[in-house]
Amino acid sequence: MAEKKDYYELLGVSKSATDDDLKKAYRKMAKKYHPDANPDNKEEAEAKFKEVNEAYEVLSNPQKRKMYDQFGTVDPSGAGFGGGGPFGGGNGYYSYSTSDFGDFGDLGDIFSSFFGGGFGGQRANSRRNNGPRKGEDLNLSIDISFEESFLGTEKEIIVTRQEACIECNGTGAKRGTNPVKCPTCNGTGQVTSYQNTILGRVQTTRPCNDCRGTGEIIKEPCEHCHGKGTVRKTPKVKVKIPAGINDNQTVVLRGEGNPGVKGGPSGDLYITVRVRKSSIYRREGNNVYCDIPVTITQATLGAELDIPMVDGSKEKYKIPEGTQTGTAFTIRSKGFKSINSTAARKLYI
Repeated sequence: MAEKKDYYELLGVSKSATDDDLKKAYRKMAKKYHPDANPDNKEEAEAKFKEVNEAYEVLSNPQKRKMYDQFGTVDPSGAGFGGGGPFGGGNGYYSYSTSDFGDFGDLGDIFSSFFGGGFGGQRANSRRNNGPRKGEDLNLSIDISFEESFLGTEKEIIVTRQEACIECNGTGAKRGTNPVKCPTCNGTGQVTSYQNTILGRVQTTRPCNDCRGTGEIIKEPCEHCHGKGTVRKTPKVKVKIPAGINDNQTVVLRGEGNPGVKGGPSGDLYITVRVRKSSIYRREGNNVYCDIPVTITQATLGAELDIPMVDGSKEKYKIPEGTQTGTAFTIRSKGFKSINSTAARKLYI
């Protein structure tokens, strides 16, 4: 099994680091290990540079950072969760993954301040802007009952997202036509200008205004999506909530976010689960506490009680004579199970 990486250690920050702390630390480490800055040790520097990028890509994303803090990894296969994801749900449920090395959001801006265009220079910038890109991740929340969090459940939710236009197959161009390469930027999506200053010749690269950085021009837009290539829809999606999930934990449905750009994969759907409070039970860790009222006669003489379990069954439990108010008794293996585990904790009455 691959060794788990400590992303905080890679960036040299604490687990309480703010977004600004992360960005400052990333700038420092990226500049230190950029292959262009290590010509004598390029291979090792590139490997370290990739690890630093991976760490920042995860920790700078609030949802992925939350998942990493909960499970110690954003790699399902490395967390012992099995092929179905961290909760073993299968069919794409509860799964998540890091983006590939070429898709790091705003990192291009950071690179440009160091090396005038980032890793691999201007060509890498063009690929990042005009190549396949992962779609936008979506976030929503759902409420479940205390009993549903104990047993697990399946919910059907409505997701508002963009989907590829079936009229133009996502190209944005009228059926029978295709986008054409932008003549202004020659399909790169960027235009470069030069300016002579007292410090020397300065190169500036900006998105092409004519194609808005896409590298393509649509001469005849699709009438159905008005040239966007996507339309807004509200499909119903089923989500499996694993037994043992706690309040404010996150379930991830892979590929259920907005569609990718230029053949890139769809984004993911992050679902925050909110567990409603129970009038009977309360949860502390994986233990369950239940207050059972007894009569004076039962407490004095002892009695056999039917104790309601969270799963809806009942368990007989005999309390001894002379039981005092506030006395706690333990029923083993009737508490919550950890996600992806069969070992249950205790129920206290």
